[in-house]
Amino acid sequence: MSGCRAARAASAALIAGIAALALAACSSPGPTSSSAPSSTADELSGTVTVFAAASLTEVFGEAEKIFEKQHPGVDVVISYGGSSALAEQILSGAPADVFAAASPATMTTVVDGGGAEGEPTVFATNTLEIAVPRGNPAGIEGLADLADPQRTIALCAPEVPCGAAAATVFQSAGLTAAPDTLEQDVKGVLTKVRLGEADAGLVYRTDVLSAGGDVTGMPFDEAADAVNDYPIALLADAPSPEAGQAFVDWVLSDAGQKLLKKAGFGAP
Repeated sequence: MSGCRAARAASAALIAGIAALALAACSSPGPTSSSAPSSTADELSGTVTVFAAASLTEVFGEAEKIFEKQHPGVDVVISYGGSSALAEQILSGAPADVFAAASPATMTTVVDGGGAEGEPTVFATNTLEIAVPRGNPAGIEGLADLADPQRTIALCAPEVPCGAAAATVFQSAGLTAAPDTLEQDVKGVLTKVRLGEADAGLVYRTDVLSAGGDVTGMPFDEAADAVNDYPIALLADAPSPEAGQAFVDWVLSDAGQKLLKKAGFGAP
């Protein structure tokens, strides 16, 4: 009798095991043609459109190359310009994933208009310098010379961040600027100086560095009163939000910060 009971127990255990396997098979179906693995950073794809302040041209050009090398399926397309003009384009519906501005004020315009996804993050700072052509042919010595009507002076228009910063430094110095031309972005000012079409202009320190020996930069004390913060944000209607956020994260990463520092930007 004991032998029969043992046999019946073994048989019951075998049946239970088979049932458990069958239940697992029913509750955990194998992959089908419609299922897809979870996305990873290396699987990012698509086009990331970045609207960036003109003063970021060189450093974001490098960031684009590095990011695309790390994510071969992603094409980064960067549109540079004055931050105020870029903000207007975003609020007018221009398709973009990321906005990197040269001032919190221009970013606030986008945020208040519902154009940003989440809170922007400051990723860098920048400071104005006086830029003069190679050799300083007009003998510019300081900020007071940019208030001299006899000089040919290039400044940014007041509505763009470099122009707002310029207004602040002249006010701090108790001077009235005497510009002969007002440019829509800082690269316009730099070009005027580089070509010798202006005796001097106010640009960012990073622009002086990017120009190499074509211009000479002159730091001045009042620049400390108008340090620009650079915020970055994913946009609310981003066509490629996942890849766009990955680009934002890279800019904020140690690698991104190292690249910005090399280009002359200050820490946030």
